[in-house]
Amino acid sequence: MIVRRLLQRNSHSVSRRAVLGGLVSAGSALALGGCAGLGATGARLDASSLSVDPTLLVVTTRKPVNGGRTKPWFGPERATSMRVAQARLVAPDESRLSLASVGLDDWRLDRVEPVSAEIGDLAAQAGGGDMLIYVHGFKQTFETAVLDGAHLSDGIKFRGRTLVFSWPSKAGLFDYAYDRDSAMWSRDNFERVLSALVSAPGAGRVHIVAHSMGTMLTLESLRQLHARYGDTVTSKIGAVVFAAPDIDMDVFSSAIQRIGPLAGKITVIASTNDRALALSGQIAGGMTRVGAAEKAAIARLGVRVVDASQEGWGIINHDLFLSNTEVQQVIRRSIDGTTA
Repeated sequence: MIVRRLLQRNSHSVSRRAVLGGLVSAGSALALGGCAGLGATGARLDASSLSVDPTLLVVTTRKPVNGGRTKPWFGPERATSMRVAQARLVAPDESRLSLASVGLDDWRLDRVEPVSAEIGDLAAQAGGGDMLIYVHGFKQTFETAVLDGAHLSDGIKFRGRTLVFSWPSKAGLFDYAYDRDSAMWSRDNFERVLSALVSAPGAGRVHIVAHSMGTMLTLESLRQLHARYGDTVTSKIGAVVFAAPDIDMDVFSSAIQRIGPLAGKITVIASTNDRALALSGQIAGGMTRVGAAEKAAIARLGVRVVDASQEGWGIINHDLFLSNTEVQQVIRRSIDGTTA
């Protein structure tokens, strides 16, 4: 009853994910037996760069609203040109007795500022270090995509600049077809971003975490990137994590055969009880999505697989990369373990 009342509050500072995250952190950690790579324990993770400078880079193919200077900043329509901006965030108070400690405070998007720099200058924003790119999935507003990027970056304690690539989503349950087409429409622009980052002198590696429908966009852009640069691009790309990938198994198999050594960078986080992907599969004519397939079937395609089926305790189990600490540690270890 208490949780339901909290979830019903229409507050900018309290999100459903924050409440659930607080309940998870208050309980005991889940056991991870049976998930290859999930159960390993390591040293305590460092603080994230966002905890020091709560600013994200944003590249979007969404059409701006009110010039992109006031909320909602960018809407669901497709823009005529790609835009670069900085998202200024407000971090939750992480003190021991704070609201955040029990899930009642969360990241907030304070303002969005346009950036006049060219795409090629984004590498300079990273200061020569590694960069993390988050590509969101189906049914996301600009704001929720940015906040999920913040949750991810802070959750894995990433040290470096984080960039969110936000494509036009109508954020509606019945707008699957529009979102899918918008994601694919954005692949050339995302390839431009990747190309600019990997070709910049002195730039670090580019790590990518793509969720749900965003994996289809990301895989297509990587295929185009490899077609342009060949195997020489391999050393510039770090970890590529596909969280709950909403993509047909046959399409996925065909694409990874066209990206050469980049396929060896991919880690798939799958869950056979992902109900969102079960619905997506029905919409797609009964074709199983990669993120809901059995681990052995995915592994046969030649990529690393982490089975997170035992980690989900919710109804949907589609965003474990944001809500489950152990899954986030898998992402962190994927980044730390990547080599040229």
